[in-house]
Amino acid sequence: MKPRILPSLLLVFAGLAFGETKIAISGSIEWERMEINATVTMDLASAGIRLPTGRNQAEEILHGEYPHLVRPYLLSIPVDSADTLGDLLDRGAFSLKRTDSISSSAQKIPPALTFDLAFMSARYALSLNNLSGELMRHSQPTESMRLLIPVPAIPYTGILIIADEALPVHGKHSTAFTRPCLFPKVWDTDMNLIYEQSMVDPQQVQSIVRYVSANKIFRPTPSGLEDELIRLVGSNPLRIIARGVFGIHRTDPIIDRQDALQIISLEDNRKLLREGRIAIVLNQQVLTIPFSTP
Repeated sequence: MKPRILPSLLLVFAGLAFGETKIAISGSIEWERMEINATVTMDLASAGIRLPTGRNQAEEILHGEYPHLVRPYLLSIPVDSADTLGDLLDRGAFSLKRTDSISSSAQKIPPALTFDLAFMSARYALSLNNLSGELMRHSQPTESMRLLIPVPAIPYTGILIIADEALPVHGKHSTAFTRPCLFPKVWDTDMNLIYEQSMVDPQQVQSIVRYVSANKIFRPTPSGLEDELIRLVGSNPLRIIARGVFGIHRTDPIIDRQDALQIISLEDNRKLLREGRIAIVLNQQVLTIPFSTP
């Protein structure tokens, strides 16, 4: 299910649904933008298409093949620390029809021809936030952990978890980069569950977390944060350095118990969980995953 990762976006043409027609897809999964950006390109001569009369036919072929071509990369998306979208499909928890419906909801950029009129390409931008919204099942947020005796805490405007370095993998004698997924969980160092997707209010939140690279938190602003990030976590977020990572797909940051207590001891901070005001800083190399037709 995992897309083939290449050092650059290559375009490799292979015979697909139209006999000898050469049509291929290339693009990337971009977690900072929460998008799958893809380009579908067809060799017009291989499809027997002549311009200008065949332009409409070529566009129909591109748009018709796009859902099938992007499907394996969409199914490779990690939903949480254990499952990809493909795993949900295999278990019957998600349907192929819904998968293709999500693919078809992509923003389409009108097809364009190469200068030599030999190839036609169409570009698509598919929102991963729309996929997150499709997968949320609850209607009301569940209560986050509370303490019988809260510790002294101050209110924050958001939560910023810094996990851009290789971290110890819980239960393993190894380290790994924390990787993005649609619904990460946050654990403390005692392995108490601090945050998961059921804790957010689905009426307010479509994506439960925002992923950013380290350069977004070292800007020349009073808070050091990029303006767009400030709109999510505010100018005074609780900054937490992750202590480890957990999960089959290495997607769940582990935070220090004392940092977790700052969150769960105060209602204002627990509210941040319900509103999904959480950003996770990840290494740049895991934030963009290129793919292309094998």
